[in-house]
Parts: sequence; C-alpha cells; structure tokens
Amino acid sequence: MTFSHPGLFRTVSVLALALSASAAGGAPPPAAAPAAAPAPVAEHVPTAAERAAAARILPDAIRAHVKFLASDLLEGRAPASRGDRLAQAYIAAQMEAAGLLPGAPGGSYFQPVEIIGVRSRVESPLTFSGAGGTVAFRQLDESMAFAGLPLPEVKLKDVPVVFVGYGIVAPEYAWDDFKGVDVKGKVLLVMNNDPDDDPALFAGKTRLYYGRWTYKYEQAARMGAIGAVIIHTPESAGYGWSVVRNSWDGERFTLVEEPEGALPLKAWTTEEASKRLAKLGGFDLDELLRKAKQRDFRPVPLGVTVSVAIRSEVRKTRTANVIGKVAGGDPAHAGEAVVFTSHHDHLGMKADAGPGEDAIYNGAVDNASGVAELLEVARATASLRAPPARSVYFAAVAAEEQGMLGSLALAARPPVPVAKLAACVNVDSINVFGKTTDLSVSGFGRTTIDADILAVAAMQGRSVAADRHPESGGYYRSDQFSFAKVGVPAVYLGGGSDFVVNPEETKKAAREFGRKNYHQPSDEYHDSWDLSGAIDDARLAFHVTLRIASSAATPEWKPADEFAAVRKASLEAAAGSK
Repeated sequence: MTFSHPGLFRTVSVLALALSASAAGGAPPPAAAPAAAPAPVAEHVPTAAERAAAARILPDAIRAHVKFLASDLLEGRAPASRGDRLAQAYIAAQMEAAGLLPGAPGGSYFQPVEIIGVRSRVESPLTFSGAGGTVAFRQLDESMAFAGLPLPEVKLKDVPVVFVGYGIVAPEYAWDDFKGVDVKGKVLLVMNNDPDDDPALFAGKTRLYYGRWTYKYEQAARMGAIGAVIIHTPESAGYGWSVVRNSWDGERFTLVEEPEGALPLKAWTTEEASKRLAKLGGFDLDELLRKAKQRDFRPVPLGVTVSVAIRSEVRKTRTANVIGKVAGGDPAHAGEAVVFTSHHDHLGMKADAGPGEDAIYNGAVDNASGVAELLEVARATASLRAPPARSVYFAAVAAEEQGMLGSLALAARPPVPVAKLAACVNVDSINVFGKTTDLSVSGFGRTTIDADILAVAAMQGRSVAADRHPESGGYYRSDQFSFAKVGVPAVYLGGGSDFVVNPEETKKAAREFGRKNYHQPSDEYHDSWDLSGAIDDARLAFHVTLRIASSAATPEWKPADEFAAVRKASLEAAAGSK
C-alpha cells in the first residue's frame, strides 16, 4: 500500500485520549508542579524479618544479573528478537527460583504483547524547496525521517511546510498555537519542549507532557497534518543528536491495538538543518522561535515544500512482559496490589555499524541494571514468611524504548482491576558510582507515597528531592507514566547525586557517563562499578514497596495533580459496577 499526498487517514491514539480525559478541547491537562516536601515523619522501624530480607539484596547478585542481561549474547534485547526472548526466559527463571508465583493474567509468567514492527528505509531524503533554492538533508546526519504508520510505502511530493511554534493546544493556559489555521494535509515544523520563560506558565522550567516529542506528533495528527518535523536542540531534548539517531535508526514498534496514529511522516532535524530550512522561505529561525514564545503566535506558512520517499518492511510480531507475584497475606486485601516495574528491553543491534565497530547496544545501565534491582527486591519480598497484606506484582516490562509499549499493555490489561492497583513503583537505570546522602524521585510531590519514601530515606539517613532535572520531562519518559495515565498513583525511584566519596569528582563522572553512554553501544557492564549506592536504593525500594503493600491507607494523588481526576473516575466506576 502506498500513502501519497493529499490522501488522509486520521485516528486519535489511545495515549492522547487517556491524557485528554479531564481537559477541555482534547488537550492533556497540565502536570502539577512538584509540591514542597511534606513534613518529616517518624522514622519507620522495619521488623527484624524485613531487615533480614533487605540485607539479602547484595552487590554480587546485581552484578550477576547485569552481566547476563547486558552480555553480547543477548544482542541488545530489541523487542521480538532472539535476545529479547532469552532475557524473558532468564527473568522468568529467576522469578521462579526466588519463589514468586506466576503473575501474568492467565496464570503464566509471560503476558504476550502484540506489536507491529516497521523498519523504514529512506529512498529519497527529506528535500525542501523554496524561493531560496532546494536542499536535501542527509538522513542520519541532518535528519531522521521514518514512517509513522505501518505502511510499505510513504511518499510525499511538494507538501507545504508550516511552522507551528510549540504545536500546543492548552485551553487551561489560554494557549493555542494553531489559532484556527487549517493545517490539514500539510507538514508541520515544530519546536521541542514547551514555553519555559514564565514560572506561572506551563510550570516554568518543569517540562509538562506538552513538551514531549510524543505530544508533538499526536497533536499534529489531531490537527489533520500529514507529517511533523521536530527541531532538535540538545537543550530542548535533553540529549544530543546521536541519541535521536540511535533511537530511531532501526526497526520501530507500536502496539497492534494502538498504531502510531494518522501521521505518515515523522521526522527530526538538527538545529542547523532547521535554520537552513527556514532560510529557504526567507525566514530567520531564531526570530521564529522568539515569536513562538508569545501567546499571540500564529502559524507561519514558510513558503517551503517538502518531498520524501520512504519504504518500510512491516511485520506483526510479539514480545512479552514477565510478571511474578508475591500473594498478599490478608484475605480482605490480597485482591489489591502494588506493581513494581522495570523494563527489560533495549535498542538491539546498530543497523549501520562499520567493520570492526561495536554494533551492540548492550543497555547495561539502561536497563539491565533496573531489572537486576527488580529481581533482587522481588527475591527479598518473596523470602518473607509473613507477606504484606496486598499482593505485589513484579513486572519486567517490554518495549519501553519504543514508547513504553509493555507497560501500556499491562496498564490496559492488569492482573487485577485498575481500581485495585494501589500504586506503581518504577526503577530505571541504577546508580553505579557509590553511596549518596540523597535520593531523587520523579513524581515526588504528586502523591501520598511521599510519606513512605521520606520515612525510609530517614531510616537510611538520606534526604529526598524531586526530580533534579524537571526540564527533561522524566516523569513522562518511563513506565510509571503508563500507570499514572490510568489513574494509579505512581513514582519513579531514582538514585542520588550527593556522593559520599569524592563528591564533586564523582558527580562529574556520573554526568559524563550519562552524556557519553546513554543509548550508545558503550553502555556496557564494568567490574569497576561501585554498587554500594545502588544497594541502598534497592533496599529503599524494597521497604517503600512493603510499606505501601502493608498500609491500611491506600495511596492517593494530591488533589491538584493532573491524574487525580482520572483516579477518581476509576474508583467511582468500580464502585458503581458492584
């Protein structure tokens, strides 16, 4: 099947619908800015059995899991690959050995996740034409173009390009970048991030979902556009161009029941390439960006057209979430659950590796390390003779790097009704640089889980802070977001940055490690890792999970949070169905 302009195929993604549930005009509601920390609570004193179980979480076990999951044998754990299946088998075996019961719906350790794979090949690159001439952008180096629909062929010929600023429609902020301008059948040039100059607007420097690249594509589809090109800058993305190149170069996946929407062309361009694009129509990109920060901004037809030809190999396949369970010990509450998540996939093999070049994205930190923590927290929980009142599900979820597909599938088909899910605790990429005196939590200030985190951190003599880089939109970038969208109170427990040993040098080394290795083949296991801080974090996650699973109270969203209304609706629907 060939998609050629001006034919249109429109749909609205499940993701967009979930986020727009409580906002006017179909736009996602704003995130609540991180609240001030609650007053410190009394120190939590775990039972002797809980302390003994936590003490069983040890560095050697974490290392062993990471060594296997991040080994070359697993070839980067791309969804639906041989390495993916090996990772699933290993995780399930470890869960069974630890004494966890099968936790997937249907009584298995495996919850199948049906996906569609699209491997795009750009036959004719993004080519822009205007009064200033014609320029073809080099795929990989200057642009990343790919098919946004599972079609064998996408062709665009001389489609008008419109600059739409941030591409945001947010009635609650009296913000509309489209102003009623018809962009149907056009390709949109759009900025990443959201306006961040005003602390009272879009939460200031804290990035909301409006600033995520996923929102840009979704909103473009809702407006009837035929494609969207996102302008990349390291500041607005939070990572360099190499991450864009590595993340989108290769087979991309979507859920079968949730294709990527009605946007045939999706693309990124470098900042320098985007400036040349604007100049073709006689515009200065910096001036356009300045105007886009104002409420009165209106879409700007650039007087430029774009052409591109993309062929794709399309296949329907599957991956799986791996889920183990520790059954609750209180018959009155065992049907309720806490879900502990971490994703087992990574990026697979480098498609364009040269002779002698490392072609495997091992994903040791991201996220073999998180799965290792999950397995050891699960083992500790299963070792308790007296389990918590609520059941705890440990879910190593699939295809997070493809858009959190595994956790989306799990949140849509959970092992217990959504209204019975008390909370989601997520971990993704552990601290491999040593002990810290602090802990960073994405989602801190949003839910009453704060009190549990503060209590356990106090026991360890550590402070707690909200996400230290709210401008990166981290809360919307990992698997806890899938559960938040359906109303489940959810947090992402990260590591600290105030290191005990050589604080400044270690903090600098940690930052440099992330900059150089995030989504790169160099993210490999090293014997030099100092896992003492990771063990503190894992034990904290264990105790926090136990507190939630054992408490008579059920976690709640703070009243002003964007997901509070979704939770309320879920609980009311469950009550009405009785």
